[in-house]
Amino acid sequence: MGEYAVAAETVDGAGMRFAIAVSRFNEDITGPLLEGARRTFRDHGVVDDDVTLVTVPGAFELPLVAQHLARTGTVDGVVCLGAVIRGDTPHFEYVAGEAARGLQEAALATGVPVIFGILTTNTHEQATDRIGGSEGHKGEEAAATALEMVALLRSLPPVRG
Repeated sequence: MGEYAVAAETVDGAGMRFAIAVSRFNEDITGPLLEGARRTFRDHGVVDDDVTLVTVPGAFELPLVAQHLARTGTVDGVVCLGAVIRGDTPHFEYVAGEAARGLQEAALATGVPVIFGILTTNTHEQATDRIGGSEGHKGEEAAATALEMVALLRSLPPVRG
């Protein structure tokens, strides 16, 4: 019936529209995540006017905003950026787990790619390693995933009914 594959590095994002929802909590980490995502979109031909930016208080608030943005019909994908760093309480598990679940539910409910760009690390140093350090740049990776998913969904046969 066919084989479908898209590689992010080959995607021309011209004409694609995205939203980026970014958490203000741990802004020293989420700021560079945002910069990386924007840079990747630009590198793939997505113009700044085709990217909507929404800031939220923390990672826990990302799913509701992502679902709202996906339902507007004005974006092809939503990139969610945040940083949840483990502390001495179980707060980490609740926030990280519920944010992940909520973003997945938003994507499935709307059919719009909602990308999980939330760092979940044990230490601040580990988070720093993921914004251009030894572990790559997760903001860039999140935007690349969004580009790839939009292109892939466009290449698939249309949904019936």
